[in-house]
Amino acid sequence: MTRKADIRAEAERLRAVFEARGAQVFEADILQHAGALLDLYGEDIRARAFVTHDPLQGEMMLRPDFTVPLVERHTGEGRKPARYTYAGEVFRSQEDDPDRASEYMQVGYEVLGEDPAEADAEVLASFLDVLAPHRLKAAMGDIGLLRAAVAGLMTSEARKAALMRHLWRPQRFKALLTRYSNPARDIPEMNGGQEIGLRDRAEVEARIARLREDSAVPPISGEEIALIDALLSVSGNALEALEKLRALQADLPSIADAVAALDARYTALAARDVDLARFAFETSYGRTTLEYYDGFVFGFTFPDRPDLPPIATGGRYDALTRAIGGGAGTPAVGGVIRPGLLLQLAEGAQ
Repeated sequence: MTRKADIRAEAERLRAVFEARGAQVFEADILQHAGALLDLYGEDIRARAFVTHDPLQGEMMLRPDFTVPLVERHTGEGRKPARYTYAGEVFRSQEDDPDRASEYMQVGYEVLGEDPAEADAEVLASFLDVLAPHRLKAAMGDIGLLRAAVAGLMTSEARKAALMRHLWRPQRFKALLTRYSNPARDIPEMNGGQEIGLRDRAEVEARIARLREDSAVPPISGEEIALIDALLSVSGNALEALEKLRALQADLPSIADAVAALDARYTALAARDVDLARFAFETSYGRTTLEYYDGFVFGFTFPDRPDLPPIATGGRYDALTRAIGGGAGTPAVGGVIRPGLLLQLAEGAQ
């Protein structure tokens, strides 16, 4: 078994690589205030985080990641464009898989405030350089394509907002699309009766009013549903996928800006001599695991060990900076590497 000291040494080595690329070292407390994390991720994070209570500070969580405190620091101090790197433990509760680590070391590289296409290319190219000796499988996607398609649907803003909230939960997202594509059911009247459960009469009446308002919205057309399905099915190597998306754009013009951003990212990557043909592309890549990303996403896995989680993941999270800092936010992209997994793979190869 890999010793913690070895993992920490590898983490320090990786962090030094990112420091050499101009990143400043960021440190974050292990105990984080739960309020901000709950506001950003919702109650679902309780199933994945270790929650405790401090008599003076209230509800706290063991650090589930570095990105949220980093963005809080950056936006709170009104900093200019900057690059950051960090190394330290993160903590994730594992309800479904007892073999997955609940505590592990994470090394990150984050670029905030720089041109999106160039920053995306910088982060991905940096990870490619660091991970080159390990023969990993590289994949990418773009959540921004699906966000753009949802924003362009011919339906109410309330329905679009509900779909956006569930982009990272494919089954719930599909169920909502199916519901919104069918005629609304009759909404029952509230004619007295006994009040049971935790919701009071005012809450129930408000809910019925929202359902009644939603019932007046026409169903999403079958054509639009088919186009969303076609978008989610786009896959292939990165270059093939771009051609498929350009063809789909003719019938789904709402994705035009997202396709243009993808093309600009590819141009920036090509300028850094990145072989795009080696990357597998899926529109829906990362939808179940990378939930605060809202644009470009990427990941690296070891092809001979499907039992292991990704060795590295990352992506663009502009929306997170808006949620934390308010206003327009700032362009932000980054990723993390798990040095413990890298050493585990190296030991297995010996």
